[in-house]
Amino acid sequence: MTLDDLRVFIAVYETGNLSTVARTLSCTQSAVSQHVKRLERETGLALIERQPRGVVPTPAGRILYQAALGGIASLDTAIHQLGELRDGHGGTVKITTGGVTVRHFMADAITAFRHRYPQVTLEFRSAHSARRCIELLHSGRVELAWITLGQPLPGIQQRPVIDLPWVLVVHADDPLAEKDIIHPGDLATIRYITHPENSASHQRLEENFVRLGVSPPAPVGVADWDTAILLAELGIGHAVLPALPRLVLSPDSPVRAVPIPDLTPITVGWAVRQWNALSPSATEFADLVAAG
Repeated sequence: MTLDDLRVFIAVYETGNLSTVARTLSCTQSAVSQHVKRLERETGLALIERQPRGVVPTPAGRILYQAALGGIASLDTAIHQLGELRDGHGGTVKITTGGVTVRHFMADAITAFRHRYPQVTLEFRSAHSARRCIELLHSGRVELAWITLGQPLPGIQQRPVIDLPWVLVVHADDPLAEKDIIHPGDLATIRYITHPENSASHQRLEENFVRLGVSPPAPVGVADWDTAILLAELGIGHAVLPALPRLVLSPDSPVRAVPIPDLTPITVGWAVRQWNALSPSATEFADLVAAG
């Protein structure tokens, strides 16, 4: 049993497809199968079952996966830290999140962290969906992922940080800007600036619309959170957004943010492979962001 055997098995477990793993690793499907078969000979148990559309883990496979994932995550972190120690670096904390969330959730934490640990580098990798953030975590290319949290994910530990209610961002001259709250019926009349289709916020909002029986008109555009606010400011449409921490509007602002209490808030926070395998600097940064 080798580390390569375990790494390949983890990839097979998570993708459920031998050919996908072979393409990712630039090897043959037969080579991937040999890694798994070697583990099965060592354990004396079948670890995967082949099905018409891929493979699924056996109970023994699930046990080995959980043990291997934790061990390799810890080993990867240790190797990374040893390399930085050897090279004389202060270290690097690698984070992935959506393109606009750093400004809304992390600006103060970044300033505080750099003041406390000037020798440590913060490295950000922008991702366009929570799914992509999780892929980067699984591959070991980042330590921390800031995402919209949802259902439990294999091999991932999630830590909620903040619940965000929804608001309608609308131009101050729009009649909806005069309301104290937005009702479901109001949403059926808006010129909707939708979120990118692969984003978690898009999915949650669509689920809310279905639950409330609301069918907004065809979207007038697709935009990230910050661009949606700008489009609302220009009077192009209405933005249904989470109540972002830095969405603080002055009385003379050209837009208003009106609460939509009937929409279920979304929860955002951290996702990691294992909290107890994080570097101390990564843990510190995560705690600073959570402290707000």
